Amino acid sequence: MKNLATEPTPTSESAALSPPAAASPRSTFKVIRAAVLGTVVEYYDFGIYGYMATLIATHFFVESDPNTALLSTFAAFAVAFFLRAPGGVLFGHVGDKYGRKKALTWTILLMSVATAGIGLIPSYATLGLWATCLLVLCRCLQGFAAGGELSGANAFVSEHAPAHRRAFHTSFVNTGTYLGSLFASLVALVLTVSVSEEIVRAWAWRIPFILSLFIGVIGLYIRSQLPETEQFEAVQDSETVEVAKYPIAEVFAQAWRQIVLVIFLGALIVGGYYVAGVYAASYLQTEGGHSADFAFMSTCLAMVAAVISLPVAGYAGDRIGRRPVFFLGSGVTAVIALPAFMLMREGSPVSAVLAQCSLTFFIGLVNGVSFATYAEIFRARYRYSGIAMSNNVTNMLLGGTAPFIATLLINVTGNNLAPAGYIIVTALMTFGATFFLKETRGKELEL
Repeated sequence: MKNLATEPTPTSESAALSPPAAASPRSTFKVIRAAVLGTVVEYYDFGIYGYMATLIATHFFVESDPNTALLSTFAAFAVAFFLRAPGGVLFGHVGDKYGRKKALTWTILLMSVATAGIGLIPSYATLGLWATCLLVLCRCLQGFAAGGELSGANAFVSEHAPAHRRAFHTSFVNTGTYLGSLFASLVALVLTVSVSEEIVRAWAWRIPFILSLFIGVIGLYIRSQLPETEQFEAVQDSETVEVAKYPIAEVFAQAWRQIVLVIFLGALIVGGYYVAGVYAASYLQTEGGHSADFAFMSTCLAMVAAVISLPVAGYAGDRIGRRPVFFLGSGVTAVIALPAFMLMREGSPVSAVLAQCSLTFFIGLVNGVSFATYAEIFRARYRYSGIAMSNNVTNMLLGGTAPFIATLLINVTGNNLAPAGYIIVTALMTFGATFFLKETRGKELEL
């Protein structure tokens, strides 16, 4: 079948343009640092909600059955992902038309404020149903902002990076996704071991959410010091390449095949991450019989494994190509998912930790080459919109729903290994999509 990764061969009017390879290490570091901080905020915010799910259930969803309350909490987790697509459309429009930097400024600000809001909302006992509504509203604002964050940050770094190191540079942006989750799990772990369970349940659970505001302010300041990308400015200044009036309309008209391909390529990155990296903290407690302290410690180590895998994947992707890394990461994950969940359910503490770390490591390999590939698929005039739309559709369908579906599968089937099947399906989706990906290693970015 026809490979779908590339668009029609560009003419001189849409010629490729690559950022200068001679960019100083200091400048490169600043760009990567600013992008990473934003993704740290995004995934810290989403991660802390998942790690505090059992506590949120008791404060905002009053149900006689704890499982039902937990399902309601994960349903609110999923709701935010349905706002990612419209958020991606809006911020993609701003990023492609008015600048990547301007869009990324608003995403980090909105995300931080929404997360801090969760920590300030009175509980159901005080406000009743209004407390639940405010929680869902904050989750929706989180999702709306997240729709433009990770995609824009990767587009931003991709356009600053030299072609021969693009995957390596963007892999560091994606470390922000795992560092954010790692930071969230560390905060949760410190909280649970520092104060009594009664204090955590009473009010201390709010601290991690309010902390997001301080992280966001730091990230906002650092981003404000950065220059716009050369590719965006080239489109603005070009006499032959017009700025897209409606970028989202153009990307659907000219690159819908690429959108479909990216949706499937990202299946494991999204679905696998939210099961192995977020839901697993609850699974280790509810199905494995482990303590909350152990679950958070295991998740911390799993995030470390994922962080290590990303630059390894980025380096390999720049040396041997994107496709081999996609095949390796998704193929191995499909094979080890079931035994990994068996070990998390009934294995020793050491084997449970190793199982979770193995899953996040191989999922991280796929993630390490993903966004460089996406940037090489879409042209600059609608790159932000194209990546955002594709990535957010995947997140909407397979990401936010993952903890809910994993919990529901166990309740419906009575089989507590059912979440492994979810990871296997997403791994096979990514593995199959890679056959239709044309190798993009070393490709110059197109206007």
